[in-house]
Amino acid sequence: MGDRWHVEVDRSVCIGSGMCVGNAPDGFELDSARQSHPRAAEADANELILAAAESCPVEAIAITLLESGEPVFPPEE
Repeated sequence: MGDRWHVEVDRSVCIGSGMCVGNAPDGFELDSARQSHPRAAEADANELILAAAESCPVEAIAITLLESGEPVFPPEE
C-alpha cells in the first residue's frame, strides 16, 4: 500500500488562478468565490496533486504524509 496524503489549501493565500484544477481536476475544485478546495482532505500519493501544488503561483497548497505529518510540499528546507 502506498503513502496517503493530507491535502490542504490556505484560503487566505489562494488567488483563484485555477492552476490546481487544470493540473488535477479530480483533486481540486474552485468554489463560487474562485477559492480552491481539495475534493478530499485525504488522498493517495498522486503525481497530479503534487504537480498542482508545485504549480500554484502563491504556494497555497500544502501536502503532508497522513501518518506522520511530514511535509511532502512545500518541502522542509
